[in-house]
Amino acid sequence: MTDWFNEGDLVAVLTTQPLDRPLDYKAPEGGCWSGAFVEVPLGPRKVLGVVWGPGKGDFDRSRIRSVTRVLNVAPMQPSMSDFIIKAADYTLTPLPAMLRLATRAPGLGDAPSMRHVYRLGEGEVGRMTPARQRVLSVLEDFGGLSFTLKELADAADVTSSVVKGLVKLGAVAEVQTPRDTPFPRLDPNLPGKTLSEDQTKAVSSLKEGMAEQTYQTTLLKGVTGSGKTEVYLEAVAACLKNGRQALVLLPEIALTAEFLTRVEARFGAKPAEWHSGVTMTERRRTWKMVGEGHAQLVVGARSALFLPFQDLGLIVVDEEHDTSYKQEDGVLYNARDMSVLRGNLEAAQVILASATPSLESWSNAEAGKYQRLDLTTRFGVATLPDLRAIDMRAEDLPGGRWISPSLRQEVENRLALGEQSLLFINRRGYAPVTLCRACGNQIGCDQCDARMVEHRFQKRLMCHQCGETKPIPKVCPNCEAEDRLSAVGPGVERLTEEAVALFPDARVATLSSDHYGSARALKEQIEALAAGEADVIIGTQLVAKGHNFPLLTLVGVIDADLSLHGSDLRAAERTFQLMRQVAGRAGRADKKGVAFLQTHQPEHPVIRAILSGDEEGFWAAEASERQMAGMPPYGRMAGIILSSPDLQEVFDLGTAMSRNTGPLGQIGAQVFGPAPAPIARIRGRHRVRLLVKAAKSAPIQVAIAAWVAQFKIPNQLRLSIDIDPQSFY
Repeated sequence: MTDWFNEGDLVAVLTTQPLDRPLDYKAPEGGCWSGAFVEVPLGPRKVLGVVWGPGKGDFDRSRIRSVTRVLNVAPMQPSMSDFIIKAADYTLTPLPAMLRLATRAPGLGDAPSMRHVYRLGEGEVGRMTPARQRVLSVLEDFGGLSFTLKELADAADVTSSVVKGLVKLGAVAEVQTPRDTPFPRLDPNLPGKTLSEDQTKAVSSLKEGMAEQTYQTTLLKGVTGSGKTEVYLEAVAACLKNGRQALVLLPEIALTAEFLTRVEARFGAKPAEWHSGVTMTERRRTWKMVGEGHAQLVVGARSALFLPFQDLGLIVVDEEHDTSYKQEDGVLYNARDMSVLRGNLEAAQVILASATPSLESWSNAEAGKYQRLDLTTRFGVATLPDLRAIDMRAEDLPGGRWISPSLRQEVENRLALGEQSLLFINRRGYAPVTLCRACGNQIGCDQCDARMVEHRFQKRLMCHQCGETKPIPKVCPNCEAEDRLSAVGPGVERLTEEAVALFPDARVATLSSDHYGSARALKEQIEALAAGEADVIIGTQLVAKGHNFPLLTLVGVIDADLSLHGSDLRAAERTFQLMRQVAGRAGRADKKGVAFLQTHQPEHPVIRAILSGDEEGFWAAEASERQMAGMPPYGRMAGIILSSPDLQEVFDLGTAMSRNTGPLGQIGAQVFGPAPAPIARIRGRHRVRLLVKAAKSAPIQVAIAAWVAQFKIPNQLRLSIDIDPQSFY
């Protein structure tokens, strides 16, 4: 039951400011209640906060200020405040930082008002210019969305006068509308697609869970192209019929457009969206309407998990194994794990969907913590691709070339048949290293200890850690030798250059996130490739994420060994997932597909597992190794990252922490380090890591909090705690 506070009562308000506790305020005129979003004075400023409960009253009451006003938005549900508290405790994140994640929408305190928005009109343009075409293209691409004048001008990269000119012609409509309006109702009773026997069984099981309106997590494991999306859309329909809200998380913005089309076809209207490609106006609208229950379904990126749902009944994490669900800066959390936590608190169903699940989810299903549903065949007439290895030790490949003669012949065969081929390499840019052949210097970033990657299409070197760029030099910055700089190793751009030379009559296209300035441009390219506007596609990891290219029958993986090396405990798992996902792009329509893996280690256990298709055997072997070593998911790990402009300072603190491990020793945890991070300097800050390893049942968060509290952190030093780290950079 919500607590009500009368005017003058003391209330505790949790603000979004970096404070160590909620602050006491007096309830305003008219009173307020627990969960109310409020504006409060803090020093000379007014800041956003949430009424967290009754105040403590543990200092001079005469100095306590009043809440300025209660915002006109739906209050935070008790399940949401519980989620914020438990997520903060799990990740060892301060509560205010977690609240900031849950209030990332502009203008929440704005009073209800009217605004001018711009949509497609019905008038004739007359003389079409490139600027006018860009405006109309933006409006066509985001058909159901409204834009403010600034948002539309920015999205189309034009001045506001271009938009105003189109308004005068009637080609763009300027209308007045309430600032935030409910989303169109979705109709769950519209007919869905005809389902296969596998899909029907899975849907039936999920509907049973939805009817109970209790918590359960299900691992929906289906081979690529098996129709997992259609299955969980039927679970969404069951959720909506129960009058509850649903959330679908996707790992990549580029997947959103195609998915929204499928949602609209199934339910008769588009859902709410939440990701970086959405305008701020729509972002605020989504946040408010979710809280009021006027957005039945949200499709979004990982941060959509922190929206203020009124009654959340279903969370779907599509491609649940994807590493993009782990936030690696700011608040460090894994959206897959937090989805399970939130589902539990909301008495909601959680569906983790993947063709290649994470070992964590696989082991939870094996242990009976998760229900598991399998889709073993592709939907319709499509069949799974054949998987074959090309042993690069037996290939006669000239230096500076990466497409083997065997793979070249396979591509030429597809070109003759009018079919598409995909050549995959998991490296952006032209070349990963630029080397001086005179002195051996490798050009690195000035701000980081990372090599700069040549992006020849953009004529720049780029640091993939901090984003620093600079022109490609003509002389070596170390020895000043001219014309001795050489690009070493292949990236997606270099592979494109090679493919153009090998297949001069083919239409070659590159699919890499670096080449597109907006989600819209990337979406257009993906649609063009799916429609057959290229014969050979050169792609990075982006192509592995659920895209459907009906004409694609050949996949060639240029370097299947690339991610097998290094110290990452998940290297084998990630290689297996990536190769299976990439191979799964082939043969998704009526023509049989084949995937070739170029490898120097065809006998490697991971490569053998990929080729054999014995997925369960691979997971069982990987699980056994991790279990013997006490590594996740059969043990607990946490990373401690220390960073400072002063190298000595971080090592001094790291050494002190490693020597005084008291609370960690009490739970039997081990501490490794301090050691320089693999990338030891980013943006001018030196980075040192410690690694904590403990038994699965150990209360690692409590022990780490007590351990860290022993040390005084210098002002310019930052200490970050990463519970369940996914990477070790």
